[in-house]
Amino acid sequence: MSETRPYYKTRLRARGQITIPPEIRKRLQVREGDDVMFYVTDKGQVVVDQVRVIDPEQAWFWTERWQKMERESRQDYENGDYVEFDNIEDAINHLHEYANAKNKV
Repeated sequence: MSETRPYYKTRLRARGQITIPPEIRKRLQVREGDDVMFYVTDKGQVVVDQVRVIDPEQAWFWTERWQKMERESRQDYENGDYVEFDNIEDAINHLHEYANAKNKV
């Protein structure tokens, strides 16, 4: 069975400008004024992607280590493996108890 995919046509303008079709803009989550990047794969395919500018103060969040912890945290939440607290003091006490129990092992 052959795979069918949508194709989008655009025209190259005199100064090298193109209009990115709305379906592609939506998929890339880009709007007027956003930057996009083009790169060529080893197979010669041209790829268009969004440019994500990360605030240097927020770069830690996008590290592979932190993203791994985010995925694990989301999985714990989806599995119901979490504890809820009525106030911050109870949460802090729970963390202290958890740390003490872990140090005894």
